[in-house]
Amino acid sequence: MDIEKILSSCDHTLLLQDATLDQIKALCDDAIKYHTASVCIPPCYVKEAKAYVGDKMKICTVIGFPNGNMTTTVKVLETFDALDKGADEIDMVINIGKLKSKDYDYIKQEISLIKQACGDHILKVIIETCMLTDEEKIKMCEIVTEAGADYIKTSTGFSTAGATFDDVKLFAEHVGPGVKIKAAGGISSLEDAEKFLELGASRLGTSRIVKIVKQG
Repeated sequence: MDIEKILSSCDHTLLLQDATLDQIKALCDDAIKYHTASVCIPPCYVKEAKAYVGDKMKICTVIGFPNGNMTTTVKVLETFDALDKGADEIDMVINIGKLKSKDYDYIKQEISLIKQACGDHILKVIIETCMLTDEEKIKMCEIVTEAGADYIKTSTGFSTAGATFDDVKLFAEHVGPGVKIKAAGGISSLEDAEKFLELGASRLGTSRIVKIVKQG
């Protein structure tokens, strides 16, 4: 697979708690240079990053991150705030406890409300696959489809494991028409990145692919 295709599928990511503005700017510089799909950054840096990159790079940020158990009202407010500050794409974390409790209506309504807040902006739904059974993953494919989100995403990168080939394959078999897949968490080689794309992912959440390319 062409390296440019892999790079163009990457949300070049820096979400560490100690990330500085200088590091975010460096992330943006690399994303622009290597033509990634976006940079994925903490909400507190969205306004400054958007002013820094202008129209040269899409800004993605995270909502309800990383635990997902904030109230829906707070998540919707976070979404409006991020978009107001210049975010182009939103990656939200579901309420995993509500899913484990089989409160599917809660999950669906929350995603729907956040998608309404997003409007034409892309919404990706993080379900944290390492904490779920296959049955729960399949149920989330159905809910994400019904709620009208644009992507289902494997992981925050802040739990016990990240994306797996099996999970992306499972998603590809169960998401509805128009729902895309983002693999995130632990993608550490070009070979793995290529495999995820071949299995059906359209986006990759990773901090490492650009670093690999830079190192030659």
